[in-house]
This record gives sequence, C-alpha cells and structure tokens, in this order.
Amino acid sequence: MLDKTGADHGTDVVEATLTRLVIANRILAREDIIDNFGHVSVRHPLNPERYFLARSRSPEVVTRDDIMEFTLDGEKISDDPRSPYKERHIHGAIYKDRPDVGAVTHHHARPVLPFTMIDIPLRPMFHMASVIGTEIPVWDSQDEFGDTNMLVDSMAMGHSLARTLGDGRVALLRGHGAICVGASLQAVVMISIGLRDNAALIQSTLALGKVTHLTDGEIQKTSDMLLSDVPLARAWDYWVARAGYGGL
Repeated sequence: MLDKTGADHGTDVVEATLTRLVIANRILAREDIIDNFGHVSVRHPLNPERYFLARSRSPEVVTRDDIMEFTLDGEKISDDPRSPYKERHIHGAIYKDRPDVGAVTHHHARPVLPFTMIDIPLRPMFHMASVIGTEIPVWDSQDEFGDTNMLVDSMAMGHSLARTLGDGRVALLRGHGAICVGASLQAVVMISIGLRDNAALIQSTLALGKVTHLTDGEIQKTSDMLLSDVPLARAWDYWVARAGYGGL
C-alpha cells in the first residue's frame, strides 16, 4: 500500500505492531506476569485471519527476529524451522471465536494460581482491576480431555477454553494459569497486570477480614474509562519505561 511518495504504510503498520509485541513480552516479564513459559500474541493488523507470536522462547529475551506469523489454525506462514509454542492454539482459537480480540496473553502469575483451585471469586475489589470484568470463569481440561500434560496444545482444547472465556476478558485454567484478552496489546497488558494485582490484594485482604467487591456498575464504568485511549497510553508509557525502553 504505497502513498504518493512511494512509502509502504502497510509495512510500517506491521512493523510498528511487531515492535509493540516485542515490548509487550518484555513488559510482562518485567512485571512478573509472564514467566519463562508464558506468551503474548497480537492479531495481524492488516489480515485478521493471521496473528503474530514469538517462537518458543522465554518472553524476557524475545527479539524482533523471534516473531513468527501463523494462520488462525496455528500453521506457520513461512518455512521457518524454529519451534513455535506448543500452546499457540490458545491464541488461534480465541482469535477465531472472538473477532473483537486483538491481543492475547497466557501466563502463570503466581498470585492468580490459588484461585484456579479454590472457590473464591477473583471479582475486582479495587478500581484498577475493573478491567478484568465482573466474572472470571475457570476452565478445567479434565471435563473434556481427562488426564493430559496440562498444556493447551490442540485446536480442540483451544476452542474449549475459548468457550469458557465466552465474551469475557479473563479465564483461569485449573492448576495451570490464566488467559487474558483485549482489543490491543496495551489493553491486554493492563488486564493481565490488573488480574495479578487483584489476586494479590484479595489474598492479603482475606487475612484481615471479608472482601468487598466492586459493583457491576462500578466495574463497567471504571473499565470503560481505564481502557480508553488516554489512560492506556499513560499506563503503556510507564510500563515501557520500567522495561527499559523509556523514550522509545
């Protein structure tokens, strides 16, 4: 897509998206959301039937050269011989089932894990966590797949997880971790961090007494505000600086 000067703005859009994806990997590692086995993806900005995800590598060291392109069925677009994440089907299935989703994280943030195994809701208890939504469902692979290696390593499992997610922003995986979805990388980073912070605050509050959650109306109005352009840009700049890319 060339303009009058011959510049290819389509390429510029894709490259900017890939830069943000690399930075998102570094941010989520810096903020202790994604460990050595988590991952984050983004839908292709010009082709919604494809998405970008790093090769199988720890997010803290992901570079531009590590990014691979996939169909929504998890097939590599190129003949790149490097190994992709086995759980890439989480991303493809969600992009297939949720056209509104532009970015996905899968992580094992430690404060979140207890809530995958106990009957205590992760409903937001403070305003910055409103972005996670009102209800946080738990997906149990045992229900459909019995004993597994606990990885979501097939499209069938990915679609099953996506059904549990429904139209929400977060779902937990029993004994495993969580998925978060958002309209953009900036949004999904905010949602992922909000989920971790809310889980930690609920745990510390339970040691003192009963948790009081936000109302449905508070969650809706506050999340709409926080996920709008100005708050997202302000938060993104902060996380970018903490990840070592200040001024980029």
